[in-house]
Amino acid sequence: MVRYLIRRLIWAVVLFFAVTVVSYVLFFIIPANPAKQACGQACSKADVDRVAHNLGTDRPVYFQYYKFVKNLIWDQSLGFSYFTRQSVNGIVGNAAPVTASLVFGGVILWMLIAIPVGVLSALRPRSLLDRVSMTFVLIGISAHPIWIGLILAYVFGFRLHLTPITGYCDFINPSTDCGGPVQWAYHMLLPWITFAILFAALYVRMIRANTLDTMNEDYVRTARAKGAPEWQVLRSHILRNAMLPVVTMLGMDIGLALGGAVFTETVFSLPGLGKTAVGALFNYDIPTVQGVIVFATIAIIIFNLAVDLLYAWVDPRIRLA
Repeated sequence: MVRYLIRRLIWAVVLFFAVTVVSYVLFFIIPANPAKQACGQACSKADVDRVAHNLGTDRPVYFQYYKFVKNLIWDQSLGFSYFTRQSVNGIVGNAAPVTASLVFGGVILWMLIAIPVGVLSALRPRSLLDRVSMTFVLIGISAHPIWIGLILAYVFGFRLHLTPITGYCDFINPSTDCGGPVQWAYHMLLPWITFAILFAALYVRMIRANTLDTMNEDYVRTARAKGAPEWQVLRSHILRNAMLPVVTMLGMDIGLALGGAVFTETVFSLPGLGKTAVGALFNYDIPTVQGVIVFATIAIIIFNLAVDLLYAWVDPRIRLA
């Protein structure tokens, strides 16, 4: 296990540097001048050159990347925004809890929906529940999160006045008029539902298919032939094996969800990482975008490593290997 962890950590470091290098190169391929955008349209060439020197964008790309890595390793600093001149650490630190609230709340919600619906659909194929669940899968996969979010906001927020349409409340320390766990969950309810529908639909289909395949395995028929109770067969033989691919996909999908959160954050005006990255892209604010990329990369690496370890704990065959 120790050797496995070392190999995974080495691969994580290589992946991290690969992602940051590619993102830096992409920014320099784009024909835009961040110094000119930061200075404004009325600035002269001398003013633009002075701003470029102050920002450091007049240096070669390899030097800028070296400076970025040096500051990140030695000072744990992501630099400063080209436009607000605020610390990128602070910008990412303020946006990350919002995205984390959306993603992890959405994960819990879609798993609470997907597991019972997927398992029950597999146990009763071609029943009314199975047909309804497959309809839900079709709608969830086909509908875009922005469209779903707008429909939910209009129906439950604008027409019925049951939930807020936009805004975010801090879980612990309120920075506005609202705050605390109750207001936080109240404002996040519609974003969670919007965010979870797509993944819940995908996981319902996956869990249903895995459960149907597992029910036809020889060890399941053997357990039933030995007289094992049906609940024990379902818990120990069917569900445990049917959930193995789900554990693998969950780690990857949490990483993908960090990128997909931008649509939900845009609809409900949540000041998360996605909305921050989009605003920085429009302003060609390289340090802010790079900071979001670094945070997302580290988060994805950690999630995948945790899932690999969890997979090894769930499946004894991997531990033996």
